[in-house]
Parts: sequence; C-alpha cells; structure tokens
Amino acid sequence: MTRKTRAGAALLSLAIAAGLTGCSASDDDAGGAVTLDYWLWDDNQKASYQACADAFTTANPNIKIQITQSAWEQYWQNLTTQLAAGEAPDVWTNQGSYYPQFVSAGQILDIEPYVSADKVDLSQYQAGLADLFTKDGKRYGLPKDWDTIALVYNTDRLKASDLADLTWNPQDGGTFEKLIAKATVDTSGRDGLDPAFDKSKVKTYGWLPEWGDGSQGQNGWGILAATTGFTYLDKNPWGTQYKYDDPALAQTIEWFKSLIAKGYSPPLDKSSTLSRDALLNAGKGAVTTAGSWMINSYLGDSAKAKFAFAPLPAGPQGRKTPINGLSDAIWAGTEHKDEAWKWVKFLASPECQNIVGDNSVVFPAIKSASERSLAAHKAKGRDVQAFVDEAQAPGGTFFLPITEHGNEISQIVQDSIQSSVLGQSDSATALKKANEQVNALFK
Repeated sequence: MTRKTRAGAALLSLAIAAGLTGCSASDDDAGGAVTLDYWLWDDNQKASYQACADAFTTANPNIKIQITQSAWEQYWQNLTTQLAAGEAPDVWTNQGSYYPQFVSAGQILDIEPYVSADKVDLSQYQAGLADLFTKDGKRYGLPKDWDTIALVYNTDRLKASDLADLTWNPQDGGTFEKLIAKATVDTSGRDGLDPAFDKSKVKTYGWLPEWGDGSQGQNGWGILAATTGFTYLDKNPWGTQYKYDDPALAQTIEWFKSLIAKGYSPPLDKSSTLSRDALLNAGKGAVTTAGSWMINSYLGDSAKAKFAFAPLPAGPQGRKTPINGLSDAIWAGTEHKDEAWKWVKFLASPECQNIVGDNSVVFPAIKSASERSLAAHKAKGRDVQAFVDEAQAPGGTFFLPITEHGNEISQIVQDSIQSSVLGQSDSATALKKANEQVNALFK
C-alpha cells in the first residue's frame, strides 16, 4: 500500500476518461439487483477485499461488488477525472491527503445519519482513527486500517542488537548516526567510522532517505522532527495555520543534509530512479524506514535479501511515529446510497476486517482484527512487533495533517525542502518562505 502523498492529481484526457469502465452502478442486473463499483489502489489487498465482497454478496444476494484496482498515481488521476465528470465509483478507498478536496466539492456522502441509526460501535477501532474522517459533525468514512513506521535493515549488514534503543538528536545524530556511519561502506570495504573512508566511492550507503514525501515527511523527516516537539499546524484535522517555519524542522532537514555531505546518504541530484526497497534488495543501502503496509515486500518471497524491522530511534521527546488510516468513501452522486452504506458498513465490520487480518497484508482498524493480523504474521515466522509496539506506546503516535489545499501544500513544501537539500538555500530560509506561501492559501 502506498501512503505517501503525491503532489497534484493531473486530469487525464477525455479519451482516457472515456475508456474507463464500470463507474457508478448504471448497469444493474434485471430483477432489482444492484452492482456497486468499488475502487482501491493496492494490488496486495485486492484478494482480501474480493473475499470480503464474496462474503457480502452471499449475505446480500441482490448487491454485487465490482472491484477495480489501479496503481497509486493512476488511481487518483482516474478518480479526480471521474468525479469531475459525474461518473465516479459508488465507493472508493480514501486517504487523508486527498479527501478534504472531495469534501469541499461536496463529492462525498455524509454517513453520520447511517452510523447513528445503525449504532455503529466506534470504540472498536484503533484510538483516534474514528475522528480522522469527520468535519463539523459530519462523517465521511469509517476506519479501514492503520499503519505505523519502523526501521527496516539488511540483516547481512547489521544485527538486531545494533539497532536496539537507538537515540537521535539534530546536533550530532546520536547513536542513530553512528549506526548509519558504521553501515556505510566504500569500495575498499572501509565503513564511515574509518578515518580513511572515501565518501566519493561509496558502495553501500548506510541510510536511504525519502525525499518525495510532500508536506508530511511520513517516511523520514516528519518522524524525526516530531521527536523534537515539531507539530505541523495549529490543530489537526482542519487547522489553518501551518508551522513549517519552526526552527526544529529546519534543524532536522539540515541533519539529513549532513548525512549527504559525509557520504552516508546518496545525493538527491544523483539518486537512483529505483525505489528504496529496490536499492536495499540490490545491496545499495543498509537502513531506511518502512510503513507496515510494506511488510510483505520485505519479508515475502519476492525479497532478494534478508530483512528485519526495528523500532525508530528515540529523539529529544521520545520515539514518535505517524499513525495513518484509510477509510471508504461513498460518492454523493451514487444512485444507490443505501446499498453503498451496507457495503461500507461491512468493510468496517469485524467480519470483513477479520478476513483482512487473517491474510496479514495490513493491520485492520478494529483492534481485535489487528491482533489476528499480528498472529498471522507470527504464524509465518515474521517479527513485525515493532509496528504494533509503536502504535500502542502512550504518546508515541501523531496524525499527519488533514486540511484544505492538501495538493498545493504538498508541492510547496516538497519543493522547498528539495531546494534546500540541493544546496540552493538553507533550510530555515526555504521553509520560512514555504510556510508563508502555505498559510496564504487560507486567507
């Protein structure tokens, strides 16, 4: 599952839009049967939700579910196009960075009347998730799953004991930077702690950063900045004053830049087009961050190297991880609102989420189903406890920002951070300018 925000959702051409199929349930079967169109982006989860769809149709024979899966960028492009054309899917998988624009445009159905009428138990979900998709007393989805972030490392390069109780600070990087230095190796076999280390001839980088993380830094800078006390905005969700000019964030970005200068991390302008997991598999890196949705990519049969997960380093204010969750949205224009609600309610029910949990692809939002997912991983010999421990740690999680203008903010902040990393500006100056541009969007 891809959780990173992507700046912008470019509209596709009319020819592409015309080629999309199955939007809205206009081709109902005879005899009163309804076919609901349901969209998702993660191919790893399609089988689990097909199993949910089969179980749902068995219980509701007059409602069939047609699932359409497409890759992340194509997914949001197609969805934006179809919503603009008034031919959207009845139900789609939603994400916090995108859903505010759909709410503002009146494209998502408020399901609070259904939730209240059916007395859905909101306490069954992971703490805080039920409030993410609400605004002004209206509700635009029920919790679907959750994810946290951990370190992932190549076990040929590092041992579990190397990553135990890591600390970090923006001044000298703490024991985390020492780990990264040790894991960095030049072509002569010298690590980054060796005075003779040649940073111009690096064979394996100790740290592989994520620089395409938009305005959130979910997979890198946002995590460490949060351990210094940095918060994104005045309130979340639906705040209107961002704080990207916080000196703590600038110091965090400067620390990431220092890793490049020391040769421990690849330069941004020379970064490979390969993904971080591909680079780890190729032996080009030793450590990076991974979301829990990536567990199967690292521990599954497709992995070319042996990997393991470890807790994030603890910063000045402890260990912090973003906790993110998805929901399922009902298109406000669907002709089958009641049937769509039945499907969304089922997706958020123990019956469906137990199916998802037993397949151990993601951690479902319902706590008991999440425990089943953990048990399924253990049965396969996989140690994924780091993600669960972080989710359960008191004060150890924070929510990514949910506000208006998400796409614009993502582009502004990402551009400013990349300009700093490329040496075109210092971080404090770049972020101050970005923050002024971001907050101007709300005036």
